[in-house]
Amino acid sequence: MKVIVTRFAELLKPMVDTIDRHGLKRYFLHKHLVHVERFYKFLDKTSFSSEPASKCKKRFEANRDTLFTFLRYDGVPWNNNNAEHAIKAFAGLRDVLSGSTTKAGLDEYLTLLSVAETCKYRRLDFLDFLRSGETDVETFARYSRKGRDSGKVGTAGERSTPAKDR
Repeated sequence: MKVIVTRFAELLKPMVDTIDRHGLKRYFLHKHLVHVERFYKFLDKTSFSSEPASKCKKRFEANRDTLFTFLRYDGVPWNNNNAEHAIKAFAGLRDVLSGSTTKAGLDEYLTLLSVAETCKYRRLDFLDFLRSGETDVETFARYSRKGRDSGKVGTAGERSTPAKDR
């Protein structure tokens, strides 16, 4: 088991270094695919006697096509931190509601949660987005940035009063 973990750490560390330096860009990350193939060749030709190591090997093999997807496409996260963060927000609601909601209410909450998380990741103010009347976060972000770049506070391009005067 120690051998698998060590080899995997040696495989992943340069990838993380590349991500830290260049972001989640396929152009910089695809070079690591050669090392991924070497790792899987090592797994294919090695027979492990311990049950944990054998299970670990099977798990790597089962996820072979998806585990390193981030190396082939731009913007694909290499970890599941975003998913874990979203689940925490939902779990907080579950604790508050204690099962006293309808499917429609839950669907509405999940939609709002999704929009709120998208705004947070894009460093946009969720309340400003809701007030803007805009229905597309991408459009809101574009107008909002234009407003900030020109010294104006932009909520979908509508406001031109500086924030301190509001």
